[in-house]
Amino acid sequence: MKTKFLIPLIAGLALLCACKGKTGYEVVNNSSSNAADSAKMDSTVMSRPKLVKTAGIHFKVKNVQQTAEHITALTTSFNGMVMHHHMGSTAERSLDVRISDDSVTRVTSFNTYAEMAVKIPSSKLEDFMNKVSHMGIYVNDRSMDITDKSLDYLSAQLKLKNRAELVSQQKKGKIIIKKPEDVLNLKDDMIDQQIGSRQIDDAVSNSIVTLSFYESNTINKEIIANDDPSAYN
Repeated sequence: MKTKFLIPLIAGLALLCACKGKTGYEVVNNSSSNAADSAKMDSTVMSRPKLVKTAGIHFKVKNVQQTAEHITALTTSFNGMVMHHHMGSTAERSLDVRISDDSVTRVTSFNTYAEMAVKIPSSKLEDFMNKVSHMGIYVNDRSMDITDKSLDYLSAQLKLKNRAELVSQQKKGKIIIKKPEDVLNLKDDMIDQQIGSRQIDDAVSNSIVTLSFYESNTINKEIIANDDPSAYN
């Protein structure tokens, strides 16, 4: 008779020790996770794949300044936003031609270029790319890449669900978390998962387009003072 009562007692103690574990969580009233909810979330995410599109164009134009202004206006008309804009000039060659003892004509050949990054609604990406391509004399390079973030998004959602359930059970007293900092870490993880999901949603809704364009070298002439002291002897 003692053996019949001893076996259930040992099994109960073993189960209690397994529940406590080494994580600092003590399960008071454990409830099994709902596998059906996870499967439903899985099918919902996979039915709407999270496709992130990025694109880029490198092309030659007649006038860099005017093209940059046209791209900015086009981006605004597509409800987009200019995220980055840089324009610069690089002197290729320079020659000084003496016209008098105290002055010279400096002839400089320089190259003007610009780099832009714009955010465009993904549904209008192809139309935007075509319109920008028509602004150039010719296109050196045009590319578009698509990255599937569906599994990353699903992973973030499932982790967020698990953490939310754990915090909910902790509030109801079903799980006792011994260290208060563990609760704070859980909530911080939930925020990180929410931010990550929103970043993926934004990347799916809006595409980043990188634009780089340039024009033919320009010749500039200017009369400047002769800075060679020997010319004044």
